[in-house]
Amino acid sequence: MARPVELDELIGKIQSKTAVVGVIGLGYVGIPLVVEFCRAGFHCIGFDIDDIRVNALCDGRSYIKHIDEAKIKACLPLFTPTTDFSRLSGVDCIVICVPTPLGRHHEPDLSYVLNTTRTIAKYLCRGKLVVLESTTYPGTTDEEMRPILEAAGLKAGEDFYLAFSPEREDPNNKDYSTPTIPKVVGGYTPGCLAAAQALYDSIVVRTIPVSSTRVAEATKLLENIYRSVNIALVNELKVLFDKMGIDVWEVIEAAKTKPFGYQPFYPGPGLGGHCIPIDPFYLEWKAREYEVSTKFINLAGEINTSMPHYVIQKAIDALSERGKSINGATILILGLSYKKDLDDIRESPSLKLFDILQKKGAIVDYNDPYIPEMPKTRKYSFKKASVALTAENLSHYDCVLISTDHSAYDPEFIASNSLMVVDTRNLIKDSHKYKGKIIKA
Repeated sequence: MARPVELDELIGKIQSKTAVVGVIGLGYVGIPLVVEFCRAGFHCIGFDIDDIRVNALCDGRSYIKHIDEAKIKACLPLFTPTTDFSRLSGVDCIVICVPTPLGRHHEPDLSYVLNTTRTIAKYLCRGKLVVLESTTYPGTTDEEMRPILEAAGLKAGEDFYLAFSPEREDPNNKDYSTPTIPKVVGGYTPGCLAAAQALYDSIVVRTIPVSSTRVAEATKLLENIYRSVNIALVNELKVLFDKMGIDVWEVIEAAKTKPFGYQPFYPGPGLGGHCIPIDPFYLEWKAREYEVSTKFINLAGEINTSMPHYVIQKAIDALSERGKSINGATILILGLSYKKDLDDIRESPSLKLFDILQKKGAIVDYNDPYIPEMPKTRKYSFKKASVALTAENLSHYDCVLISTDHSAYDPEFIASNSLMVVDTRNLIKDSHKYKGKIIKA
């Protein structure tokens, strides 16, 4: 089949930077993309349903801690944030960066992706490129999105171009950012791949073309399930080694001196972030269609989701040894975000810890230097503000629970001024100095 004229025209517009790029979803994935497209010289329209986000961006303000406001301001001559999705009619390339959460029963929730796709379909015309970046199960782009986009009569690969390119953001990573991370790209047809690859070649160090959207979707799942399984392994070993009187952190430090055949992973209070706690369930759900049981992945998920309960039990046991009940105990959680030095609470295990402790009758507060107030999430609404981290405040709590090891936290200050510390991140490395006050969990 002859290559469509519209494809050459689109690639030409991309290469000349005259194509208008639309990014739907102005969050932790969308904003870094906007910055790079504008930096490369593209006019970029950013779409979001949140008026507060859009207004902040219009004023050149960043609502994400690790994204410097100077970068947002530098984009404004080329960047138009909006809640008006009718402006999709003036966009050549559309990149979708919306959430793909789990439902109540750990089933995939594609409502954001599919609602966005329906909106795009209203304004879709010949020669446009649509790329999904949201993490999902193999087949989403071809089987779920394509029929919606084709419903009005246009055909993917002939009239418009459809691709999947998984986001690989690691917020606040000092070594790798959007332009320096290779980009996997899969198209519905070779022409779709060519268009998407041309787009990403303009902003990233290297694109990795794969044979289909399904391969690209599976690549993202493999990357994160690999991490989930290995984190589950060290979490399970943490529990075992604790019973054996062995410090798992010391074991990991020793093991990682081997220069081959080993990569360190670290235990914690549970998994956080948008991808690692969610991706295994997406693949598990899709595997049922093929009558395959993902036993290894399921077991890892069970171990990781049990970690908050393990941490709470360690706290309960330690309080009991001191003659205290969890019911009525005062607990201070240090760190609300899922990762150190971030303001990101997506799927944070700290929220689960907060919820379990409150249900057991504890009086729970938190401190996080990056999150002054607890925002409402899909699962939780606690309406709490961060407590000042002072010596006096620390001494008033029956238990201080370290859930996130922010760089701002001084281990010696926390250990010296607390009655008891449950440390899930090995923040306090010289725990033996504090006469049994430090409980590793």
